[in-house]
Formats: sequence, C-alpha cells, structure tokens
Amino acid sequence: MVSFRDSSVVIIESGRTLIRAGVGLQDLLKAPSVEIQARVGLRRNPGDGANGASSLKPGEGSDTLRPSASSSRASSLPFQPSPSAKVHDYLVGSQLNEALETGQDIVVSWPFADGDVRDWTQAEALWKYVLFHTLQLKRTQNESPVMLSMPAGLFRDSSERICQIFFERFNVAGFGLLDRPMAQLYAAGQLSGVVVDIGHEITDVTPIYDGFIMQNARSSTPLGIRDCQVYLANLLRSNQSVMAAASPPDKPSDPEVTQKFLEDLVKHIWMEGLVRVPSDGQTVEIPEDEGLTDIAAVLVAGKEKAVIETGMKKKLTAKASAAEQARAREIEALDLVTVEFREHSITLGKERHRFCEPLFDPTLLNGLPVERADPYEGRILPLQEAVAFSVRQTDVAQRQYIWQGLFVNGDLTNHVKGIGAALQSRLAPFILSTPDQATEVQPRSIRVLTVPEYFAEYREKGDGFAAFLGTSIVAKIAFNESHGKNFVSKTDYNEKGPHAILEMSLASL
Repeated sequence: MVSFRDSSVVIIESGRTLIRAGVGLQDLLKAPSVEIQARVGLRRNPGDGANGASSLKPGEGSDTLRPSASSSRASSLPFQPSPSAKVHDYLVGSQLNEALETGQDIVVSWPFADGDVRDWTQAEALWKYVLFHTLQLKRTQNESPVMLSMPAGLFRDSSERICQIFFERFNVAGFGLLDRPMAQLYAAGQLSGVVVDIGHEITDVTPIYDGFIMQNARSSTPLGIRDCQVYLANLLRSNQSVMAAASPPDKPSDPEVTQKFLEDLVKHIWMEGLVRVPSDGQTVEIPEDEGLTDIAAVLVAGKEKAVIETGMKKKLTAKASAAEQARAREIEALDLVTVEFREHSITLGKERHRFCEPLFDPTLLNGLPVERADPYEGRILPLQEAVAFSVRQTDVAQRQYIWQGLFVNGDLTNHVKGIGAALQSRLAPFILSTPDQATEVQPRSIRVLTVPEYFAEYREKGDGFAAFLGTSIVAKIAFNESHGKNFVSKTDYNEKGPHAILEMSLASL
C-alpha cells in the first residue's frame, strides 16, 4: 500500500491563462500559495524569429506541437512555437514579468490557451517553475505526489504525455489527473450540475451528471473577461472625469494610449469589486431627475466630492426631515464612487455595473475592437443560450438534476458578484414554467451553487478558486485511500508506463 503524508501533497490547477498551486493538505484546506499567468517568454535573437520560432496564427498548429482545437475553443492569445528551444530557455513567472517590464524583446506564448497543450516544452517549463522554483521541491528527493487539474476534453495522448512528464522529468512520487469542471463541481459539494467557467476570452460550459462529464454536451462560446473590458472601456468614453484623465484637453493622448488607459482602468475597476451584476429585467440606467442627478452635471458643477461624501454617510436618523431623506435617497441612487488610478481621482457612476452585459448580449460588441482567433462564423451565443444548448444535449431524464447545480465560476467571480443569479434569471425561459404541463422528468427550477461557507480559507475569495479547492478535496481522498485506483504510483508507472493514467477511476470517489 502506498501512503503519503498530507503535508507533502502538491496541488496544481492549470487553467487556460492561470496556474495556481500549493503544497500540503490540512483539515481546513488552504487556498493556493502560488498564482502565475500561464505564459512563457523567449528572448528573440536578432535576425530571426524567436530562436528559430515560426509564427502561427491563433488556432493553428502542427501534429507534433499541439492537437487541433475546435474554433470555439481556439484562443487569440499569442503562440510562438520554437522547436529548437529547451525548457531552460523559457522565462516564466517573475522572470518573465521583470523582462517585459524592462522592455526586453520577448516573444510571449500561452501554451494552454486552447484548452489543450499547444507546446509540450512550454508546458513543461511552466510546471517545472511551479514545482522547483516557487514550491521549492527537490527533484532528486521528490517525495510529493501531485494532483493536477486540466481543462476537460484532453486527448488521450495528451493525458499520457502529461503523466510521462511528471514522472520522468519531475520525479513525482505519485500522480493524479482531474478534469477542471469536475474539480469545480466537487468544490460546491455536488455530483450533478452544469459548470460555467468564464475565462479571459472563452467561456466553457460543461454538463455533469452523477460524477461523469457529458462529453457530447460540452460547449464553449467565445465570450469572456476581455469582451467585458472592451465594452466598458467604450462606455467610459462618455464619462468626462475618465476622459480628462485618459486624454487631458491640454495634452491629448494618442488613440492607442487612450484605449490602453481605459482598458487598464476597467481592469482596475472590476478587480477592486466595484461592479455588480443586475438580474434580468433590472437596469443600471442613470436617473434623469432634476438637480444634480447626472454625472456630467455633477462634474461640471465641481460638486462630485460633496456628493460622494454625503452618499457615504450613515443613514439619516429617524428625526430627519422628509426632504432630507428624499435628498439622501437621490444621492444614494447616483451610486458614485471615486477611484484613485495612476495619480488621478476618477469619478464613476452606474455605467460600471454594465460591465457584464456582453456576456448576455454579444451584439453590444458590434463595431468594437475585439480580437478573435478566427472570424467567427454565425452568431455568437450569449451565455444563457450556450448553457441551455449544452443541457439540451443531455438525456431528458438527467436534465432536472443538472439544472439543480448551476455553478458559475472563473476568475471574474472572485471580484464581481451576482453573475450566477443574473444567468439564472435569464435561463428561466428555457425550462418549463407552467406547473400544469410538468411531468416527473421535466425540470421545475434552477438552483445556483456556490462554494460552501464552511471552507474558511475560501469564504471571502469567491467561487473563482473552486477548481483549486476541488482538486485539493480529490487529492485528500485519492492519496489516502488504500487501493490506489485514483492515482498512478511509481510502481504503476514502472509497470505500465504513461498508459497507466488512463486506468484512473476518479469517478468512483
């Protein structure tokens, strides 16, 4: 029997654009101690590409570098394969960040952006950096088993190649591989549901029934955080306070500089938790009452500070006059905030709450500078239609159980609350709403899932860490069970080779 100390177990979550990791499992599962962007950099030699790299358009590849990806999963994030580059040639994490900040000529690649592995050398460079640089493991004395979560739908040969890398290159003591959507649903304490993973530019939708992914029902839609940022950046052009900082009238900025300022400001806004998402039917329109109820008028009058200070005071006492109470409600309705950004004090109104609108109505992006991997043929499905489409691909008898586990997560949900409820309200028309037409197998409602509050380390972090939490839960069970069927041990690998990973049975947990 193989046994491991909880303190030695390594958890790695590999997403399309982020990698999170940590070492050690306690009774109260810890949040990740490491978070890096899932990108690598290669210094460009004068006179050639990136050390012999050939440039590929997003979504393209070769049989030896990466498996083909469907257009809905293809990413526009850059990818530069370099057949001659070695693992140690790549810059990762803080090394890459410092090189880019100092203006070095670096070619950046995102090897996981398509949901599979675009380049194996680049993938190995990322995992090696996480294990031996950030987690400080020793390859020659590696007693740590690793549980790795990856996007769903990996090719069989990709799973075997990953297993081979971790045993032969990293000398791990044991290895387990978990589908990311399963990890996310485990974190919510459910075995059936539909996982909606909102990424940088792609949202993955994965129906799961009784612990098994419905592979034929998985789908992706090319919408994500990037689209929301571009959309709100465009809306902010009508905000005088924002434009005065982005392109001062006495010293106008270049259009590209202005656009970059706006997009960076938008990222700052949502990551500071200043955005909320209204449910379907609610609006975030700015009231047009008389007086200082318009942001532009407030700014022109130079009274934005006074308005904000008044709005931040405690509720009026019971003795306050009706007029004072009415004025307080008016100020509260403005919902103004002041953001300190790049030495500017910028006043924002309710327009910031429209940030997520493109997820539910992609036509709002028409005419905006949104780069996609390929010209998208046909209509881009909004989230509610993409989710409804995927669930409809499952068996009729399974749907009522799947609809009881709508789990919206991804990095966006760490900072922006209410996306799950907003999607739930927009999905209502897609299920039966007339009781007298209902049958035993037809769904009657949709339930939104969240990470349970008893996970203390995750209580304030949001649902975006669900994949790491779920991977930790599986690792704690798998590496402590007696039969060893839920991970590959060194003995298994020596006897069967990389194929051993395909005999894992995590669904039996």
